[in-house]
Amino acid sequence: MDGRSVRRHGTRWTVATLVTLLALAGCGSGSDGGVDSAAGPEQGVAAEDAGSRAGAGERGGADAPAQQGGSGATDTRVEQRAIIYTGTMRVEVDDVEAAAREAISSATRAGGFVGGDQRRSTAADAVATLELRVPAAAFAPVVEEIAGLGRQQRREIGTQDVTEETIDLDARIASQRARVDSARRLLARASSISDLVSLENELARRESDLASLEAKKRRLADLTALSTITVTLVGPDATTSDEEDEAGFLVGLSAGWRVFLTSVTVLLTVLGAVLPWLLAFGVPLGLLWWVTRRRRQRLRADAAPAGRPTPGQQPTPPVEAAVSAPPPVPGARSAP
Repeated sequence: MDGRSVRRHGTRWTVATLVTLLALAGCGSGSDGGVDSAAGPEQGVAAEDAGSRAGAGERGGADAPAQQGGSGATDTRVEQRAIIYTGTMRVEVDDVEAAAREAISSATRAGGFVGGDQRRSTAADAVATLELRVPAAAFAPVVEEIAGLGRQQRREIGTQDVTEETIDLDARIASQRARVDSARRLLARASSISDLVSLENELARRESDLASLEAKKRRLADLTALSTITVTLVGPDATTSDEEDEAGFLVGLSAGWRVFLTSVTVLLTVLGAVLPWLLAFGVPLGLLWWVTRRRRQRLRADAAPAGRPTPGQQPTPPVEAAVSAPPPVPGARSAP
């Protein structure tokens, strides 16, 4: 056998070996597909979730170096963090109404709005409570403008860093969206009524969880984007001391005296409201009753007989009965 025949024979063996390997690989993949198709909807959903998470992990792993390289220098800055600012102020002003208009103008000029407005206008002791929502970037300037409206009595500024919570919500929302998409793909390939019902229930549950997470994210975004400033504007005669919880004998006595005065005030108020009605109807009715009673007594006295005592009068004994009669004389006894 020459060299050319040997080469041809080797080539044929190589081709046959490759064909056999490809056939075996095709059989293996076909058997795997059959196992997946025979699995129930729960196993299919789990497999889809695993694939979605694996894909998200691969994408996150690919993007991780870039994020880590850039976040190390930027996440420490204040403007890159999610911070909720809240402030409470009490300012004494000469004109509460004018100061309230000025505070509202400061908030609107900064791009905010009024979230609440409560006022009690009684001349010099007027009080106005405003809830202002302003952008976080304009929080400090607006606070300083309001403090300059009068004499600041109290200021309380609070912050809450929700950066970690925001990042966690973003990750959970992305994962939940991938789970919703996988459930929708499986629902589109459902082949039986039982699988269809099970997948629809699973899809509804996942969409509900996704909506809840998105609502939390919107709430956090609103709190971080718009800060809240609660401003209390008081007049010159308004009380400046904060109410404190106290206990003791004197405190109880003072509270009881205030309750007593309040009760007396209420009683006098009711009496003042009823007195005109008593004068208009009570006095004439009382006089009519008294006159009627006197007339009835006079009629009873006239109708009574002469010898019969009237009611309330003791009977008078007759004159003859006043003189005592002599005792009777016993009869003489006959002699035996």
